[in-house]
Amino acid sequence: MSWSLALAALWGLSANILAMVPSKDNHWTRAYILIVVGIPILGYVTYQHGPWIGLLVLGMGMSMLRWPVIYLSRWTKAKMQGMKAANK
Repeated sequence: MSWSLALAALWGLSANILAMVPSKDNHWTRAYILIVVGIPILGYVTYQHGPWIGLLVLGMGMSMLRWPVIYLSRWTKAKMQGMKAANK
């Protein structure tokens, strides 16, 4: 196993452990930290193994951090609808 995949696996393990520990802010601080740490790991995996494995690791990370992705997609959709209404 390469170092990049080992780091991605360690990131996934730590994300699961952090999800099991109770939190007062519904885990948002931990999610932000995992995002900041996960982006360079994702780049490293993509660099070493190519875009298909990088997309696979991205999908796994998005499945673990699904609520930030859901809120980002809702925010983007609202902004796009606002831009569409402003252009009419």
